[in-house]
Amino acid sequence: MRKKIVLLLLSVSMLGFGAGCSDKEATDKENTENVVQEAEEESVVNSEGLVVAVDTENLENYMTLGEYRNLTVEESPVEETTDEDVDEYIERQMTDNYSPVEVTEDRPVQENDTVNIDYAGYQDGEAFDGGTAQDQDLRIGSGRYIEGFEEGLIGHKKGETVTLNLTFPEDYDPNPDLAGQPVVFEVTINSISQPPALTDDWAAENTDYDTAQEYWDAQKEALIQERTNEYESQVKSDLFQQVMESSQIKDYPEDALEELKTDIETQMDQMYTTMYGMSLEEALEAQGVSAEEAEQSIDESAKSYLSQYMVTQAILDAEGVSLTEEDYEKALDDFAKLSGFENGEAIKSMYSDAGVLKGNVLWNVACDKIMETAVITEPAAEETAEDTAQ
Repeated sequence: MRKKIVLLLLSVSMLGFGAGCSDKEATDKENTENVVQEAEEESVVNSEGLVVAVDTENLENYMTLGEYRNLTVEESPVEETTDEDVDEYIERQMTDNYSPVEVTEDRPVQENDTVNIDYAGYQDGEAFDGGTAQDQDLRIGSGRYIEGFEEGLIGHKKGETVTLNLTFPEDYDPNPDLAGQPVVFEVTINSISQPPALTDDWAAENTDYDTAQEYWDAQKEALIQERTNEYESQVKSDLFQQVMESSQIKDYPEDALEELKTDIETQMDQMYTTMYGMSLEEALEAQGVSAEEAEQSIDESAKSYLSQYMVTQAILDAEGVSLTEEDYEKALDDFAKLSGFENGEAIKSMYSDAGVLKGNVLWNVACDKIMETAVITEPAAEETAEDTAQ
């Protein structure tokens, strides 16, 4: 049960160093806007006017930094970007980010279509609560409905009423009475829409580009940059993990640990309030989690994250790196671009806590120092071939 609490925490706090996502990818996450609040406007500098990952004296009393120079890491090279890759990438952009266009020809529903439907659900011949709705838009392949619902509409046409014999998942939390139960849905397809086609007119009306080719070329550059960023982020994560494994954490600065635990608890409370309309205490009670179990889970999480902050700060100290607020803003822009955002301001709204964002930014600065002396090798040819075959 503690693992469940921590996973929920991770989804709201976006902790986890080096885990970047592009701004386009972020729009795909339906719950992001409901869960992640804009980062609080608070000063990131300490009393000395510096930005630090851990604000404590004598950090060496709490830890011993492992080897971080001249490390070796094996990474597969950046994936080559083909025209087919670009076409698929654009298809995802058109599907996820732009309004669909109603289909005028008489063709059946297919993957990535958006259908407008009316439906009614029955269990043992009786309509069940929450199983009936009208005028609902549903993108086929979105995974919003139970398994078999969306797939069952593929191949059917506008105006048809489709009978779907389905079974609710065994762990269907929204309505435990339906968990694992067979049901029947009667679904009427009112209309079918599809992602817009990439044309010169569409590009000129919906993007910053005048032609479809200009848009295509820009998306190719974006995909290449995205893959390059993913490669760099993976290299940094793997190198940093080596440093973590060779470092020794002997104790934790008490003030920093307590502050982090408070932040984590606040984040969880905000998440449950936003998503489920209940406090953290109420949510834990509903899940059958005791206060002691919750406290232990939060303590473990705080120590895990603080360990990473401590190693980050130890590397910066060893390299003589001190960041003023101006230095930090530049480092923030660098981290934002690595994560697929235009600049630092664009990434701030993705973090519910300015301290978490600061930790990731400083992690990136520390990793840049690690990479200065790191040796990056590629897997042997036969090993790469085996991976491809798998």
